[in-house]
Amino acid sequence: MSALYLHIPFCKQACHYCDFHFSTQIAQKEEMIQAICKEIGLQKNYLQNKTLQSVYLGGGTPSLLNLQDLERIFEQIQRFFILTPQTEITLEANPDDLSQEKLQILQKVGINRLSIGIQSFHKPHLAFLHRSHNELQAEKSVKIAQDVGFSNINIDLMYAIPAENHQIWEKDLQKALDLSIPHLSAYCLTIEPRTVFGKKLEKRKMQPIDENFARQQMQILMNTLKSAGFEHYEISNFAKNGFYSKHNTNYWIGNEYLGVGPSAHSYNGKSRQFNIAHNQNYIIDIFAGKVPATIEELSPKDKLNEYLLTSLRTCWGAEKSKLKQLYPDFFQKNQEVLQKFEKQNLIFQNNKKIYLTEEGKFFADQIAADLFWV
Repeated sequence: MSALYLHIPFCKQACHYCDFHFSTQIAQKEEMIQAICKEIGLQKNYLQNKTLQSVYLGGGTPSLLNLQDLERIFEQIQRFFILTPQTEITLEANPDDLSQEKLQILQKVGINRLSIGIQSFHKPHLAFLHRSHNELQAEKSVKIAQDVGFSNINIDLMYAIPAENHQIWEKDLQKALDLSIPHLSAYCLTIEPRTVFGKKLEKRKMQPIDENFARQQMQILMNTLKSAGFEHYEISNFAKNGFYSKHNTNYWIGNEYLGVGPSAHSYNGKSRQFNIAHNQNYIIDIFAGKVPATIEELSPKDKLNEYLLTSLRTCWGAEKSKLKQLYPDFFQKNQEVLQKFEKQNLIFQNNKKIYLTEEGKFFADQIAADLFWV
């Protein structure tokens, strides 16, 4: 199946942890919508399968778009691709953008899944992260969406935010459960170099994230959601049965997807391409009929390493037959490493697959890296 991702590169303000491509200069929005619509046409042949399993509007803050913007984008999508009643159409939103009127607009254009960037229900933590909403708006946005008729709702939460103990994190998780949402994405606070937090860390105005504290909070996360009936289907993603994100799943199992917009990534099984992360240059090139993308052809080594990195993060694990197909000597080269991980209770295997254990989930990236073809 195929998926389409659209990057909307505008935000009201900069969150202190975010290193995604965005701009707070919204004056370019009209030109950007035109360029995104034009790129959809320019990229119409990128996906072999024209029937879309998912459409995902990310950013940035796609909830800044109005009815006219959204209608133009979806009219253009439907010129070149097929949307079915089963297509999952997700829009990322900030809580302060989700009024009843706005939610009805989203329903009108076909949005059937919301991903609400709450991050925390705790006022001081929201201020620390420099979020544009408050704790009341966070809770209210979910309830209004449910009242309007949205049942497929994800909320993003963030853990490892500095605190004296785990009480705030435990309350955030309980609030999410009280709201009866079917999907939750939880991300560890990471300090990236180009962010406000990164600059503060460099100037020693901020302490590094406490890895032991972060691990404890991830353990609380896994235990709490498992007890509440959520399935841990990918390291950062938890869902009730039937509510796995098609967008997330498509990415982690290696299906093709097209990314449109500045900084968007695309993958077709043979190569990756990365659009330029510069709004004005992106617009200029698209208007000139050129997709400003860097193409990276994937070698057999790249394909194996990427498969390890993504598949081991999921509940579906890594298929042994595919590992052998990608690298015939994989098990011969990694026999000792795999045995070591089994003894350490980091992985378990059967005849067909390799999976991470609960303990292994804390070390997913390192485990994959130790198995890489180098």
